[in-house]
Amino acid sequence: MQDSNGNQKKFHIIYIGGDIKTINPFKESSLFEITVKENSLSAINFLSRDEKIDAILCEMHIPGINGIEIYKLLQSKKIHPQTPFILITHSFDPKTIQEALQHKIDDVYPTPLDLEKIYQRIQFLKHYKKEYEIAIRPKHDPQEYKMPFFKRAFDILFALIIILILSPIFLLTAIAIKLESSGPLVYTSKRVGTGYHVFDFYKFRSMFTGADQKLKDLKHLNQYSADENGNSNELDTDCPECKRLGKPCSPILFIEGKEICENQYLRQKKENPQSAFVKIKDDPRITKVGAFIRKTSIDELPQLFNVLKGDMSIVGNRPLPLYEAELLTSDGWSERFLGPAGITGLWQVYKRGRSEMSDEERKALDNQYARNNSFWLDLKIILRTIPALFQKEKV
Repeated sequence: MQDSNGNQKKFHIIYIGGDIKTINPFKESSLFEITVKENSLSAINFLSRDEKIDAILCEMHIPGINGIEIYKLLQSKKIHPQTPFILITHSFDPKTIQEALQHKIDDVYPTPLDLEKIYQRIQFLKHYKKEYEIAIRPKHDPQEYKMPFFKRAFDILFALIIILILSPIFLLTAIAIKLESSGPLVYTSKRVGTGYHVFDFYKFRSMFTGADQKLKDLKHLNQYSADENGNSNELDTDCPECKRLGKPCSPILFIEGKEICENQYLRQKKENPQSAFVKIKDDPRITKVGAFIRKTSIDELPQLFNVLKGDMSIVGNRPLPLYEAELLTSDGWSERFLGPAGITGLWQVYKRGRSEMSDEERKALDNQYARNNSFWLDLKIILRTIPALFQKEKV
């Protein structure tokens, strides 16, 4: 393929993954212009902007998800549905190839790659899809969630009324937080909401400033600090690969206020499911005011301003931390992101009075709301939320 000057045209590809040995040849090649996204969430956000891409190359194994699931998610959300999608594997696995072909992935290539063959294959696929896209793709387009006007109007009105009514509580909480400890009134973290939209999520601060740095001093109190064999379960943020490279080897996550690379976090989580958690009875990092506002859910009130901004709705599925949303991009979980993000929802109402709720139960409730949300269902959830706040959980 040549451009108007007779030169061989470059293909702009997005590469999802972090294998430097595979990526570098593309960067050095005159055949390709490459955009690298190391995880599925950043890739989906990039592709959702309708960037002009000639092909998507995706590694089969990415922390938290595999390439086939990424392809299925892109197809379900109609993100670049006609763009050639090529799966990259590090071993010739007939099962992987068979599964990829069953899901109509365009091609599978084992490493090391022959860039000339990749170029020719993309050229063929682009022509093939253009000529036969009507025949080879389903006609049904699943619609992404769009906030109904009436729901948005209700959210704004309801949030303003609640803020006005509870303004004395806002003021008293702010004074109490400031009197007990120095630091910001509001704690801000990144969350993922409707359509994988990332936004700043607000809560009243309930811990002392610098609380996360005090974890080492509280190691003896951590209920997850050691397993039955005496092995430490404390979150270790020191990644040997990051040290070797002199830079992060994977995207940086923020967990319990700590910075940890994604590979290190997932490695620890795989070795010990409890290693990423800190559970301290009578946690001294939590202020007295913080303990009270957590128990009464007052710490959640600043999210009413998220509602006014349009990041969230009053009722919806809870927005998730970045690292958690990154692991929930399979078909079974992604449906929850097609509904509105909210302060309260089915999960919050049903979880009260129960000692635990499985991931499958949470998924079912989130997906149920995404499929069946309505104004009347929202009203029922709001009416059930108030008594749920005062209902003690079973132990």
